[in-house]
Amino acid sequence: METITWQHFEQTDIRVGTITEVHDFPEARRPAYKLTIDLGPLGIKKSSAQITKHYTKNELVDKQVLCVTNLGKKQIGRYMSEVLVTGFADENGDIVLAQPAGKVPNGSKLI
Repeated sequence: METITWQHFEQTDIRVGTITEVHDFPEARRPAYKLTIDLGPLGIKKSSAQITKHYTKNELVDKQVLCVTNLGKKQIGRYMSEVLVTGFADENGDIVLAQPAGKVPNGSKLI
């Protein structure tokens, strides 16, 4: 893997947000949810996430997640995703969310 500079890393804006709404996303090619995320001073943002294997809609509400906020919008079918919710693939390739170890204010930047 190529090494990047500290300045390149600092350009990635990773913030914590709380999921406030979760909806099915039946139009997605792979099973996914539509998420509404409160990022504090950055506002309410939308994202989609292929996290249906490990999480139900009910258990996702009020869960804090790490989001990349400066990638720009991405059209996914007829849905516009505004942030990238981060996670890790498990041994089956299913996504496990990246989360802070404890509650922090929405909009807090990963440093």
